[in-house]
Amino acid sequence: MDADDFIRRWSEAPISERAHYQTFIGQLCRLIGVAAPDDERTGDLDYCFERPVKFLHEDGGSHPGYIDCYRRGAFVLEAKQSGKRGAGGALDPQPQLALFGGKGRQAAPPSNTLETLMRNAKRQGENYAKALDEWPPFIVVVDVGRAIELWSDFGRQGKAYAPFPDRARYRIEMADLRDAAVRERLRRVWAEPMSLDPSAHVAEVTTDIASRLAWLVRSIGARAAAGPSGRPDAVTRRRAPIRQPCSSCSASSPCSPTASA
Repeated sequence: MDADDFIRRWSEAPISERAHYQTFIGQLCRLIGVAAPDDERTGDLDYCFERPVKFLHEDGGSHPGYIDCYRRGAFVLEAKQSGKRGAGGALDPQPQLALFGGKGRQAAPPSNTLETLMRNAKRQGENYAKALDEWPPFIVVVDVGRAIELWSDFGRQGKAYAPFPDRARYRIEMADLRDAAVRERLRRVWAEPMSLDPSAHVAEVTTDIASRLAWLVRSIGARAAAGPSGRPDAVTRRRAPIRQPCSSCSASSPCSPTASA
């Protein structure tokens, strides 16, 4: 399945089919060239759908939760279409959204319902990350057939997951998947997430600049004349000897040592 087939398949999918987010993610993995959950090892809790976690309470109690898709060292993924956000699900947003109209499911949702649901999914992803024994560098939020959002925290402290790579491009629409650079970005989120850390790129550039400056200093030092101490003199430079024309040559054409001999 190429990008056009994938986009057509999911953009035209009915609402009932969009609820099958696992199928969407599996096909997305194949599109970007990575293994899907359970492809390599069934039951691997480090890369799977419905990854169980336990939320601990201050009173010593706890309750279970399930991450829609998880990959250790890479991301927590939450799908807007997840069943737990459906009618009567553990994270059904309608009781909260109904407060705007006061009539439960009969109330007209606010105009920004989509944004609300996506933010709810992102916030839940952060809560799941908190329940893990690591802070993954990415929170991925999926609206099946519409968009994928990327949020990053390369410090892996869980303090702030920010839009990645920036506010203008953190949301990947279905049509954007035609762009090979976008698909490569997603592949790296899955396979080598820390390679996307901007600070790592800055460090590489800084190291390269420092290396070039060191080479320049050595080059200048090698051309400097030796001072009284025997070390290169940074002020005095060796100059090529100025050859004076001999009396038998034209004043405008210095003769060579061979000719003057």
